[in-house]
Amino acid sequence: MNSAETKQSARNIYIRPLARLAASAAGDGLPALAVGGPYGLRFAAAEVIERGGPDVRRRVLGVAQLLNEANADEQALLQRVCQPRADLAGIKLERPRLMGIVNVTPDSFADGGRYSTKEAAIAHALGLESEGADILDIGGESTRPGSEGVDAEEECRRVLPVISALASKSRARLSIDTRKAEVMRRAALEGAHIINDVSALSHDPQSLDTVARLGLPAILMHAQGDPRTMQDNPSYDDVVLDVYDMLEARIAACERAGIPRSRLIVDPGIGFGKNLTHNLALLGALSIFQGLGCGVLLGASRKSFIGHLIGADAQGRLPGSIAAALLGAAQGVQLLRVHDVAATRQALAVWEGAQGGTMPASHCP
Repeated sequence: MNSAETKQSARNIYIRPLARLAASAAGDGLPALAVGGPYGLRFAAAEVIERGGPDVRRRVLGVAQLLNEANADEQALLQRVCQPRADLAGIKLERPRLMGIVNVTPDSFADGGRYSTKEAAIAHALGLESEGADILDIGGESTRPGSEGVDAEEECRRVLPVISALASKSRARLSIDTRKAEVMRRAALEGAHIINDVSALSHDPQSLDTVARLGLPAILMHAQGDPRTMQDNPSYDDVVLDVYDMLEARIAACERAGIPRSRLIVDPGIGFGKNLTHNLALLGALSIFQGLGCGVLLGASRKSFIGHLIGADAQGRLPGSIAAALLGAAQGVQLLRVHDVAATRQALAVWEGAQGGTMPASHCP
């Protein structure tokens, strides 16, 4: 990323919703923040963080106190936390949505190239849709740690036939997972509805203009470094705040290029230039990214941090992946990018069922 984009202002403010209210709290008259609009989760408190250089100040306030004491900057940030999220390619984000992963690559970390042929990828994608995927994310370039890139023509050769076939066979929304403007453009012509870029539209100098011209929504993911080297001793001053600042800078770059915030989704980039401590810190603070005023995506499925915790290989990380998904759902994450759609959907059904009843009225500004 451009260093100028990540330079902090004199003092940055962040709000992290805390103390999620159960649905049974309805009618108790508790003031609450509704994350992402009236259908979002409600939180009874928030951590207010101020950072100026190395100095970080943290306060935990109840919602009533927060609303009474908030200055103009904090009021504006609260508006972003609470404002309804725009639909994503026609999909309403009032509950967690599932994005099924379709890797059309010979070297995927999770499936080892099982779906690298057109026929296998299409069958796998349709299977994920039948399990409940709202979005199918199709990628033709592995971005696992240590991976080498492929050129645009090879990437198109892998993904375009799959997207073209799914455009007529599937009712799910189709996402193209790519860092290259040419692949974005050609995938959109074949029927892709969403652009998902692990470089937050920074890898290819043409990406911002391409997405602006296409008029499609885009997912901006944080990554520190290139996939080939990103796990070589990643470091941050404060990983949560640094990732937030980078994503905020990329949103600003998109807006300058003519891409409105309403067309953007943010992804903190679990496993992309982060060690175990970094990944766990992000998982524990996902609600802070609601302050960016966009939908939030979590992609933690089968990632190596789970293996570092318990020693499991990629195929044995389903329980940890579900735990991460539920952590995200409990913090208002709107999109979960997963390999195991059926299992995640079942876990979410139980979690959502336990939230039943009428949620308490919010007290957002």
